[in-house]
Amino acid sequence: MEEEEEEEMEEMEEEEEAGEGGGVEKVVVKEEEEKEEEEKEEEEKEEEEKEEEEKEEKEEEEKEEEEKEKVEKEEKEEKEEKEEKEEEQEKEEQEKEEQEKEEKEEEEKEEEEKEEEKEKEEKEEEEKKVEKVRRERGNSYTNMLYRQGNENKERGKEDSKD
Repeated sequence: MEEEEEEEMEEMEEEEEAGEGGGVEKVVVKEEEEKEEEEKEEEEKEEEEKEEEEKEEKEEEEKEEEEKEKVEKEEKEEKEEKEEKEEEQEKEEQEKEEQEKEEKEEEEKEEEEKEEEKEKEEKEEEEKKVEKVRRERGNSYTNMLYRQGNENKERGKEDSKD
């Protein structure tokens, strides 16, 4: 800008030296040209400021959008993590329930087997008792038969003597 002013000053000096007339007119024209130049510079400056402002707004919007996306991503990850934990916990509980069920069934089976074994032993014991009683009765009966047989023999001998 200083260069332009210097150039204009030089031109004015050259024109004055050349002896051109209408010094007031030249000054007015010169002032109008300077005013137009200043307006043009002001418009350019305003345009640059406007562009800079738009650029800053755009950058701010992009930044906000990135932040929004980041937050959404984090929320999504947290949700997925929470769901995974819940599924894992559910799975563990299910496995625990199944294990408890299996253990209970195993206990019931063992209890049943013990009961069956006990019944079997009781039955065998009962059969032994019955067998013993049968033997005793059988022996008693056999003994009775032997006695009767012996008695009959004795009577037979006595009868044959008579």
